[in-house]
Amino acid sequence: MHPPIVVISERNSAFRQRVEVNGMDDLFADVPTVVGGDESAPDPHDYFDIALGTCKAITVQMYAKRKQWPLEGITVKVQRDDSGERQGLYKLDVTLELHGISDPEQRAKLEEISHRCPIQRLMTQTTIEIATHTV
Repeated sequence: MHPPIVVISERNSAFRQRVEVNGMDDLFADVPTVVGGDESAPDPHDYFDIALGTCKAITVQMYAKRKQWPLEGITVKVQRDDSGERQGLYKLDVTLELHGISDPEQRAKLEEISHRCPIQRLMTQTTIEIATHTV
């Protein structure tokens, strides 16, 4: 089991949260002003989308490195359409910009590999159970 992630309210009457992750630099989360936040940090939806984008980037980099392909870097753009979220539909459109890869077959293979990143599998193929308790 992994060490817990700890979320601590930063201020009274605001929604900014400090996030502690296993001794690393703290992260922060907030919500948009439209729902009473200060927009001082990414919101929880942003972190969900960030998880997918970073996982795809890392997965592609690892594969290219293992194959010794000339990938110099990757830019991943994640575009969210949450207009149907209340009806159960959350759309993410992901664009991969592969720097240093010009071979069409390598590009196609890296796109295919990006679909196998653990976070995409978690988001699309896994049943997640959440238990919440007060202390």
